[in-house]
Amino acid sequence: MNKKILLEDLGNRDYKETWDYQEELFKSIIDLKVKNRREEAEQETPNHFLFVEHPHVYTLGKSGDISNLLVDEAYLAEKGATFYKINRGGDITYHGPGQVVGYPILDLDNFFTDIHKYLRLLEDMIILTLAEYGIKGERSEGETGVWIDVGTPFVRKICAMGVRASRWVTMHGFALNVNTDLGYFDLMIPCGIRGKAVTSLNVELGVKEVDTEEVKEKLLKHFSALFEAEFQLAYNKV
Repeated sequence: MNKKILLEDLGNRDYKETWDYQEELFKSIIDLKVKNRREEAEQETPNHFLFVEHPHVYTLGKSGDISNLLVDEAYLAEKGATFYKINRGGDITYHGPGQVVGYPILDLDNFFTDIHKYLRLLEDMIILTLAEYGIKGERSEGETGVWIDVGTPFVRKICAMGVRASRWVTMHGFALNVNTDLGYFDLMIPCGIRGKAVTSLNVELGVKEVDTEEVKEKLLKHFSALFEAEFQLAYNKV
């Protein structure tokens, strides 16, 4: 079982370009697993973790409802945003500047074969990171992601999640609002959930800007502990 994870920070990168790169890594792990099984071999499968910040983009999961996007693509183009239907779970999500997006591409055979546990640990990573800033992040029953003030009229979402898995290999991941322009969420019904607001770390802290590199360091620390994993720098910035 290989618990080493190759870490890459892609910086600000186009969504489609990053999606294609995810697919490439995802497919290479699956192909190796198939080859191992066919040849009765035990070649070690790699794990990857990508950090990225996307230009303005809206993505719709395979079970999502297009009516949750409240404007057409022409209007999105005027706002400098793009739109993609993609192959993760979940409904509609926004990505943009000031958001920390993480894509773990793991062979869960190296950790545990339980998608429910995988999602809960991702949520735990966010909750533990928020706690370091004095913010109580919580789960909302039946809704993936991390929320604040659950069970009150002021409930708001700070982190969205959506994953895909095949042969216990994962892709896609989480999007934590750090310094995000929340106005872009007004163009959709976030994750298809009506009547619940969206927030960001800098808004909750009442500051103009939070250090995103510091947030990434905290996320990696908690991810490493929760998954009992060791990060290795692949290349790039982190």
